[in-house]
Amino acid sequence: MKNNLKIVLAQLNPIVGDVKGNIVKLIDIRNNLKNEVDIIVVPELYVTGYPIDDLVLRNDFLELVENEIYNLSKLTNDGKAAIILGAPRKEKNTIRNSVFVLDNGEIISFRDKHNLPNSGVFDEQRIFSPGALSGPVKVRDVLIGLPICEDIWTETVIECLCETGAEIILSINASPYSVKKNDQRMSVAVSRVIESKIPLIYLNRVGGQDELVFDGASFCLSHEGKLSVQLKDFQEEVLEINLTKPDNNWICKGKINSISSNLEALYKSLVVSVRDYVQNNGFPGVVLGMSGGIDSALVAAIATDALGPKLVRAVMMPSPYTSKDSLEDAELASSNLGVDYSYLDIKNGMNVIDNILLDFKGDKVEPGITEENIQSRIRGLLLMAISNKYGSMVLATGNKSEYAVGYATLYGDMCGGFAVIKDVWKTDVFRLCEWRNSNKPSEFLGPNGIVIPKRIISKPPSAELREDQKDTDSLPEYDVLDSILRKLVEDNLSLEQIANEGYDVKDVKKISMLLSKSEYKRFQAAPGPKVTEKAFGRDRRYPLTSGFRNWN
Repeated sequence: MKNNLKIVLAQLNPIVGDVKGNIVKLIDIRNNLKNEVDIIVVPELYVTGYPIDDLVLRNDFLELVENEIYNLSKLTNDGKAAIILGAPRKEKNTIRNSVFVLDNGEIISFRDKHNLPNSGVFDEQRIFSPGALSGPVKVRDVLIGLPICEDIWTETVIECLCETGAEIILSINASPYSVKKNDQRMSVAVSRVIESKIPLIYLNRVGGQDELVFDGASFCLSHEGKLSVQLKDFQEEVLEINLTKPDNNWICKGKINSISSNLEALYKSLVVSVRDYVQNNGFPGVVLGMSGGIDSALVAAIATDALGPKLVRAVMMPSPYTSKDSLEDAELASSNLGVDYSYLDIKNGMNVIDNILLDFKGDKVEPGITEENIQSRIRGLLLMAISNKYGSMVLATGNKSEYAVGYATLYGDMCGGFAVIKDVWKTDVFRLCEWRNSNKPSEFLGPNGIVIPKRIISKPPSAELREDQKDTDSLPEYDVLDSILRKLVEDNLSLEQIANEGYDVKDVKKISMLLSKSEYKRFQAAPGPKVTEKAFGRDRRYPLTSGFRNWN
């Protein structure tokens, strides 16, 4: 009977669709292992990346996956570590989300994901078929249960593995980050261990993929549910763990790393998402409008930490309504970050468009929101022109509070290829700025110290599209606004329920109306990382046309 096992947990960042590249990366890691190892394991759907969406429906893609796994299995004839990896598996007319075990030069076994998530950002039931309940796989003389991600979120799969003799649970995952996710995962994992009395290894992927960002933070729990190994969050890590069996229970030993606090994790998630979206799509850098306000300053800091100052271009585009403070603050913030800074005055452009529209609007029509929005659209046009000329991707700088109530201009400040803080409430924007001014993790590429001028954080937010404009002219204070929006968007509370908590009925109705009427704007918004429990986009899907009017 085997009483020791060495497993390498490869918490990696695969690229969706790069089948050969992902496998080469795994082979290199396996070949460079310094110690004798029994097993190396990589996350859920590692071969293809996750989420894979409809790419998995292509027969030529699935053939590539099948061939590469077969070729990889042949390499395990060298007597080194067995490989456990996730990949799609075609079976007749169905496609499964599967885990493969490769050893001794062949595919010795596979298991299929039983519980397919179908809520929020997940719609696996659309492309995958559920697998049957199955028992463990014998790998290097140890019976290992191989649930895949959602399989451990209910009792059924682990119960089956427990009843069929599993000695160790090894769960491969592609579980995306959100502000509460790590605690939720740990709670679920502990529950499964307490129920089964079997130690659990939880391996998660890391990195950004379009609107999702994965935090890694893989871990191991003892048969008593105690943390025995903790990998880093938001970083690739390859860690060897040792399992021994002095009696009836396997004991796991390895390094316990500290993981990020709430604000740190939120900031890191945004940095990782920008880095991977820009790099994996081949953009040579990014450009953004630098207004002198807090949102653009935060986005510039995130982009600099993700890509380095040489790949970030900030552009100040003042109008006659831009304050002297904003001019100074935009330049100072850019200087603090060390990014390229440009100045493009839009006054002449405003005059040209005003003259063009003179016949259309008539002499007696007073300037209003149309003229305000034209300023924003001129800025969007200029940023897109810079993007066309130099190849840099435009970063949109609007936050979740603004997107929620439509306080953003379609084809103006909503222009961009990636909306970095699209899922960050305005109140959290302030908190993130304060945090970044006091912290700079070693992996960030930006400078140390205060990167966002304190005046930017302390001054009243304003779009500066007219004289003496303040955000509060149109909206409640942001702490009130965000609190009501959280209850509408994340908690799905009714207007009556929210009002009963002490909020002004007029504010609640107005915010609900703005939320509903801005749906068409959000539908056209650039993608951005999901970091809250319910993000706009694939996480929250509302009809663009709706007769539901709960604010009347």
